[in-house]
Amino acid sequence: MGLAGRAAGYEAKGVVVVHSIHEKAGVLIEALPYIRLFFGKTVVIKLGGSAMTRAGQCDSLAQDIVLLRYIGLNPVVVHGGGPEISAFMERLGLKPRFVNGRRVTDESTMEVVEMVLCGKLNKEIVSLLNKHGGKAVGLSGKDGNLILARKDKNQELGQVGEVAEIHPEVIKVMCREGFIPVIAPVAQDENGVSYNINADIVAGHLAPAVGADKLIMLTDVEGILREQGDPASLISTLTIEEAREMLESGKADRGMIPKLEGCIAALSGGVPRAHIIDGRVPHALLLEIFTNKGIGTMVIGGQGR
Repeated sequence: MGLAGRAAGYEAKGVVVVHSIHEKAGVLIEALPYIRLFFGKTVVIKLGGSAMTRAGQCDSLAQDIVLLRYIGLNPVVVHGGGPEISAFMERLGLKPRFVNGRRVTDESTMEVVEMVLCGKLNKEIVSLLNKHGGKAVGLSGKDGNLILARKDKNQELGQVGEVAEIHPEVIKVMCREGFIPVIAPVAQDENGVSYNINADIVAGHLAPAVGADKLIMLTDVEGILREQGDPASLISTLTIEEAREMLESGKADRGMIPKLEGCIAALSGGVPRAHIIDGRVPHALLLEIFTNKGIGTMVIGGQGR
């Protein structure tokens, strides 16, 4: 069929087709400045909430992360897995215990934490990324001495740790060679004692250590809300000073506290911006990085970096 025939054939529906093609081209053109801006840059992505529990969303996120790698960014993934740990403990007849929303981690619980985070979830995420064409490698904080831990100040929590030091060499080598590191937040102290560390906190400390340009935390809420339960009260931009004030005043709800702490750690270490976004939104990562508006809440340094 010649061009005239094609035009005639498209007369009824061609406007829709052409309009759709132009829309797609427009999306690509909108993304171009951001692709240029972030080419070669590192982005730390923390997976959590429903972002890890629904198959379709996991697939969408994996596609986004692999796409970031193919267009020149260096994605570094950190993941948690609290609900899965609790479910596995109950299957083993162990009762999860919490103090102020934080898991009490005795020796038996620590074994489950390590099995679930390092042995199960980490490899599931690696497998999914590789299925979509990535070169993902699973790690914990123990590998390459990536994270040196210390015991949390709250002695009641048992083997719950804090980040003492980050040694990012293994991550930098992997990114340079085109791999996508996937990190489980389990580490050990200088005596070889294992610790469970909050994944938000790990991501916040890891981001400056690897020279990240962004920290992005995917969760199962719209972002930071001024009024809990009211999506219309979403805060689009928050300064590090405002984030600290929310923590000190008790305005941040329990689930948002470690996320804000992670953002503050990242910004304090020199990361220009951190984002808390809704992982339930299809292709949330791409919308945040490559569109003019973005989604969720962006936390920035006090000087508007």
